[in-house]
Amino acid sequence: MTPPLVETPLFEIGPVPIAGSVLTSFAITAMLGTGSCLLTRRLAVKPSRAQAALELLVTTIDEQVRDVIRREPAPYTPLVGTLFIYLVVANSVEVVPLLHSPTARLETTMALALIVFLSVYVYGIRAKGVRGYLRHFIEPSPLLAPVHVLSEATRTFALMMRLLGNMMSHGLVLAIVISLAGLLVPIPVMAFTLLVGLVQAYIFAILATVYVGAAVQTERPASREVRT
Repeated sequence: MTPPLVETPLFEIGPVPIAGSVLTSFAITAMLGTGSCLLTRRLAVKPSRAQAALELLVTTIDEQVRDVIRREPAPYTPLVGTLFIYLVVANSVEVVPLLHSPTARLETTMALALIVFLSVYVYGIRAKGVRGYLRHFIEPSPLLAPVHVLSEATRTFALMMRLLGNMMSHGLVLAIVISLAGLLVPIPVMAFTLLVGLVQAYIFAILATVYVGAAVQTERPASREVRT
């Protein structure tokens, strides 16, 4: 019996096995990349419906990032927006026959969590410098350095497993419902799948924003005690 976290590869390229979720993920990435190029190739002052929808999406993501980080969102919107849009599509491909969400596989969620993990360091070092960012590992005491390191490792693991667990359980429930009901309830099931995909994408993107915001935030100076 194949373990639930192990996916049987479809073929191999040299020593590298290629599974169906990998192909689906590559196809989603290529589709989103091509669509972005086509939508932004001819921007106009008087926007078309597609450009207006795109501008609304970007503006909404900007506002969410600004509310969380309390800074100008431009440096962070590409990361958060890319994660959100990719996850919305990747989480929702279950509605397409014979396709399975790549975010229900360990490899995909691990890669996404590692992207967030590395982005936190990149943004933190860019905002504070290497010494300034690494200093938080030994504050308020060097004895807490192992705790800070463990905290960053565990939150990355939790980010990965939260998305994986939710999407795996949703896929299992969806398969059971379809096997029992057949084609009697396709529209409600599809609507529920899209809703779950949207919610999970939002949660992942917001958590990524919170982690980046914590890395770039400027410490407030301690207030001085007034002596009488």
